[in-house]
Amino acid sequence: MEAPMRDAMAYPDVMPILSPGRHRSPRRGACFMEFASYLSGERWSDHPACTQGTLAHLARMVNDRTTDSGRARLTPLIPTVIGLTSDDPLLDVLLAVRAAHAALPVVAVERQRSQAVAVHVAIAVLAVHGDAFAAEGSELARAALRAAPAADAWAARFIEEVGPIRRAGMSVQQCRDVVTGAVDGIARACVSDADDRLVSLLTAAVSDTARFVGAERAATDVPARAEAPVAS
Repeated sequence: MEAPMRDAMAYPDVMPILSPGRHRSPRRGACFMEFASYLSGERWSDHPACTQGTLAHLARMVNDRTTDSGRARLTPLIPTVIGLTSDDPLLDVLLAVRAAHAALPVVAVERQRSQAVAVHVAIAVLAVHGDAFAAEGSELARAALRAAPAADAWAARFIEEVGPIRRAGMSVQQCRDVVTGAVDGIARACVSDADDRLVSLLTAAVSDTARFVGAERAATDVPARAEAPVAS
């Protein structure tokens, strides 16, 4: 297929206006991930395989919780999530930390507490990883707790009272619950720039994921290159 034809298929003449919720077809509108499925050539869906699951969950949440004007600002991000896939559970934790970092300074006290507990758990999970991404995530998590010292102290007392965590790690669902609470909390927060915060959160999460996936693929590609025969 020639490049102009591919481009015409990938980028239609009329870009749909993003709207909240799921849509049965493009004629009824599109959410962020539905349009990503269209651009990637997949079956129309808000859960396409072209994007890492927790990042896609964050994109759906931000799409649904921004205002119409804020949602329009998400459109340029849609092509950037296509192809960002990874099965590494560390990425789910990092995305949860990114969401909590955005939420903790502004969400209501009850949400701050639950987010702070999740961040404490994430720090424990990240401590067992020795790579640069885990170190970066740990620093982001600690910065999030510093932004909400009362919630940090409450979470520390809560964890001490309930006892040590029996099972190390955070499940994918737990990470996505953190994302849900963070986005919903920001949208409901008593701030005048909720849209700005949500757009910035998704933008940062896409960047985090792109760097993670890029490093993962580069590490996988090194042995392949090393084993390749040298041309005579």
